[in-house]
Amino acid sequence: MKISILTVFPEIYDNFLQTSLILRAQEKGLVEFDVVKFSDFCAPKERIDEPVCGPGAGMILKPEIVEKAIESCEAKWGKAEKIFFSPQGKKLNQPILRGFAKKFFDLEEEKKIYTTKEDKHIMLVCSRYEGMDERVEKYYADDVISIGDYVLMGGDLPAQVFLEGILRLLPGVVGKEESTLKESFESSFLDYPEYGLPASWNGEEIPEIVRSGNHEAIDKWRENQAAKKTIQNRFDWFISHAKDEKEYHLAKKFIPNHYVALLHTQILVKGGREGDTSITSIDIHDVARSSATYDIENYFIVSRLKDQQAIMGKFLDFWKSKEGLKYNANRYQAVSRVIPAYSFEEVLDAITKKEGKKPLVVATSAQSHSSLSTIDYFAQGKLWKQERPVLFIFGTGHGLSESVLQKCDYMLLPVEGMTDFNHLSVRSAVAVVLDRWLGLKTKIYG
Repeated sequence: MKISILTVFPEIYDNFLQTSLILRAQEKGLVEFDVVKFSDFCAPKERIDEPVCGPGAGMILKPEIVEKAIESCEAKWGKAEKIFFSPQGKKLNQPILRGFAKKFFDLEEEKKIYTTKEDKHIMLVCSRYEGMDERVEKYYADDVISIGDYVLMGGDLPAQVFLEGILRLLPGVVGKEESTLKESFESSFLDYPEYGLPASWNGEEIPEIVRSGNHEAIDKWRENQAAKKTIQNRFDWFISHAKDEKEYHLAKKFIPNHYVALLHTQILVKGGREGDTSITSIDIHDVARSSATYDIENYFIVSRLKDQQAIMGKFLDFWKSKEGLKYNANRYQAVSRVIPAYSFEEVLDAITKKEGKKPLVVATSAQSHSSLSTIDYFAQGKLWKQERPVLFIFGTGHGLSESVLQKCDYMLLPVEGMTDFNHLSVRSAVAVVLDRWLGLKTKIYG
């Protein structure tokens, strides 16, 4: 397989291509590199770049120079799969690398391994300065890749990252095929912790289980540690790649119990005073269904008004009865999570008694509150590492009162769309918040 690299600075690759596994791939005859310098396609004393058009500073590679370099390489090695590198490209990850492997290499179905296609030509086009002329990229690029949400001085480092990622998938490049299949980003969970001798270093010991010699116990420990690290550090990866009930079950071992409380008391009403609102059956139903969908342990409905409690009690008595189960089993399952409460303090006490730990309380609001530490929808690990239950509280009326906010640990960023309208019903807000915080976001590659 031929790999052409088009660059302004070919010297960047002198050491890289002679190092470690990249060199091994060449020595085994798996790949052959051709590093091409853009300036070789300039006339004497001609520049390879020119100022960008329009306002603003910066230089850009001349499109005709890039064209000559690409056409020359394809004349030499045949039609190429051309990959450009840009912050605007699709972000590189392991599933995308596997997708390229299927495209670039032959898959031996029986052995489940890849071998190189002898006639395959891959071309990596590395820009510099302000990037690549949009017309060149549009005309030539088969794929545009980004290696992260930041800007570098050119495409050479991304090209090297891509090469290391793709070539290590070839058998014979990495020592053991198993090591490329049981590592981070090859499944829903990242890799487990690794240790090497000495057994004690800097006051830290290798876990006893790792040294036990019990392979079954070690495998189980590694599985749990991989799941724990992923859930606490990269929950975004898990929810994008989780596949089945077994993985869900394993992940839930490291997600603390979550609770929801909907306050109809200790909330603000018109005029900015603290007051009460009426309980509605649709809020009971719909928030209960959201709670069941996202595995919320209990959904508390808080009102200090005895008549409201009586109405709610009558409603719950039916849906938690055999008659309610017979009438609608799904509704029965959802409503069974509902617990009435007279105050927010009662909710805190109930959760603390059940869990043996005081919950972390996350307030929600359509407004920002500077008095609380604000978290976003990517802060799961920050909370979950504290190994305490999590309580999301939602207010009716005009929002939560100051007496409630003073008992909260965090304020969640408001739910917003790209308009100035910000008046979701509370049941809609609950559904959106729980989905953003605990919902799966499955990605499809290819």
